Amino acid sequence: MPSVIVAPPFTPVDPVTETLHGVEITDPYRWLEDQNSPQTRAWLEEQIAYTHSRFDAAPGREELRERVRDLLTFKETMFEPWNVGDRYFYLKQYKDREQPVIVMRDGSAGEESILVDPATRTTCSGAVSIAAISHDGRFLAYCVREGGTDHAALEILTTDQMAILPDRLPDGFCTGLAFSLDGSGFYYSHRELQGARQDHKAVRFHLFGTDRNQDQDVFVVDDAKTLSLAVIHSLQTGVLGYVVSSLGKHRRTSVYLHELRTGDVPKLLLNNIPGIFVPFFAQGRLLAYTDMAAPNFRVIIIDPEAPDPAHWHEIVPETSRRIQQFAIAGDRIIVNRIDRFSTSVEMFSLNGIRQQDLHFPSYVTVDLLNQTTATEKLFCSYTSVSCPPTVVCYDPHLESMFNWEPSGAPLDSSLIAVEEVVYPSKDGTSIPLFLAARSDLLHSGDLPTFLTGYGGFGSCVTPRFSVLGTILIEQGFLFAVPALRGGSELGEQWHLAAKREQRQKSFDDFIAAAEWLLTTGRSAPERIAIGGGSNAGLLVGAAITQRPDLFRAAVCLGPLLDMIRYHLFDSAGDWADEYGSAADPRDFISLLSYSPYHCVTPGVEYPAVLFISGDSDTRCNPMHVRKMAARLQAASSSGRSVLLDYKPTWGHSPVQPRSIKIEALIDRLAFICGELGVRIQSKRCA
Repeated sequence: MPSVIVAPPFTPVDPVTETLHGVEITDPYRWLEDQNSPQTRAWLEEQIAYTHSRFDAAPGREELRERVRDLLTFKETMFEPWNVGDRYFYLKQYKDREQPVIVMRDGSAGEESILVDPATRTTCSGAVSIAAISHDGRFLAYCVREGGTDHAALEILTTDQMAILPDRLPDGFCTGLAFSLDGSGFYYSHRELQGARQDHKAVRFHLFGTDRNQDQDVFVVDDAKTLSLAVIHSLQTGVLGYVVSSLGKHRRTSVYLHELRTGDVPKLLLNNIPGIFVPFFAQGRLLAYTDMAAPNFRVIIIDPEAPDPAHWHEIVPETSRRIQQFAIAGDRIIVNRIDRFSTSVEMFSLNGIRQQDLHFPSYVTVDLLNQTTATEKLFCSYTSVSCPPTVVCYDPHLESMFNWEPSGAPLDSSLIAVEEVVYPSKDGTSIPLFLAARSDLLHSGDLPTFLTGYGGFGSCVTPRFSVLGTILIEQGFLFAVPALRGGSELGEQWHLAAKREQRQKSFDDFIAAAEWLLTTGRSAPERIAIGGGSNAGLLVGAAITQRPDLFRAAVCLGPLLDMIRYHLFDSAGDWADEYGSAADPRDFISLLSYSPYHCVTPGVEYPAVLFISGDSDTRCNPMHVRKMAARLQAASSSGRSVLLDYKPTWGHSPVQPRSIKIEALIDRLAFICGELGVRIQSKRCA
């Protein structure tokens, strides 16, 4: 039996008191915001040792290891498919490799060639992804990411010679790259992470074989701190588009067009379009996905000679269900819409004529995978609770669809049953709830339960296969997912109902789901665990601080937890439109009312909590979990574990090597089962 560190490490209190909008606030662990201080690093070492002594002593780990490995490695999977002419490019996760590789295939039935393999790089934690491909398939631009950061370096590969060019972009944030039609170089927008150009936002042209310091700006954003810059391009017309968007609460987008063939300077086409506005090119035409005059979104086409919104032509109309994704395949535009827990896929011509829909079963999630670049075929992925993601390819000209990769999994889908119910939230609103369990247990009652959700940014939590969910179901758990307000499972009004100062409604919906599970006998006291990451990590933090009596355990990944200071770190200030900002007096009141870090009360019996983050999270800064873990460890009187699973290379993106993913899943499953008193068995849905 491994030795177990009984008590969490002591965390010194060094209070900082400040007055915001007339309210005095004391922060006892402000010092933990300094990620690189010797004190923080020493504290992290002690926390990591404490956490892993608990992990190592947890029962059932070896029983879990084989099953986790089976479900993560049972087939080779593909991601990020691109179709350029007769060539196909994609990421592929082979069974015997730690990380996906970039693969090229000539023709749909040709042999695969590995173009980029992270294993040949200096660190095994590195991950790659496709950034851009030239119109003739000769040049591949790909991102190189160490750890789970949002920033990455870019490299260029010639696919014919299989040579990596010296024309490399350093670590930073790339918001667009387009190869020139003559193959002489590329246009790019890339904000460097370090150096003199880290605050410079511009589109530049790089000529292959020249020093990058000689690159010339072709378009510059003046107020770089408050604006974002993206690049779009049309191969057919030789036009670049520069998309300048404001950050923060009031979104505005301007679009400039640059005629490369004529040598003209960029010209302003659209100025300060309100709301979400995402322009893109298709078949040489300029289109946009927008919520202007359409809260549930529509797709419109813009005539550059008459760009005023009054002259926009609607291609995909708004309906009562929000458009979640869009894709281009040949002369078709494809959109998907979510209705509670099911996805519909609709197809339109570029003239706005409705084509035949693509049909999928209920309770299946369909993701459109195409990039908005020239391609003749549509790639999409479908998945459900009992079906791992399967990539299919649809040819709109032949009106045929086929599986791009073998389907199947080491489980019998008939052994998993699903059900949709509704329950009342605190204010009486009916909330849809998706339930899944073993077929022999779904209606048996008093089940150990894992409850998760999201409730923000208009994102939807729809049925998907997950290793964690599958194994919990196999171990006898009820898996429960409510369609929380703040998402858009019932349209954009569902999102707006819990946005900004209305955020508490999302938390109320989640808490009411747990109450319903208990009052109906679906679960039982001390039998509910909750979990979620990012915005859902905020949801978990709010739930355990507002109703700690309802939950036995919680898993909180890469969260926001200090809502008074969240906007001061990395680029989180861009989310003021969703959450508000403590710099605004009105927003400050609502943020302080639910900010999990500020709602921790000494002497309360809090559930067991597993916090997960790492130094490389540049989206939800890891200061949130460091401070919250310290505060909960000091405050809780329950005697239950408050653990911090923290690794320097962990970030917001799930790009860890496969072996690390396996161990991380084992840790989380053992924590959940152990805290709920579930004895891990070899029961499988197979």
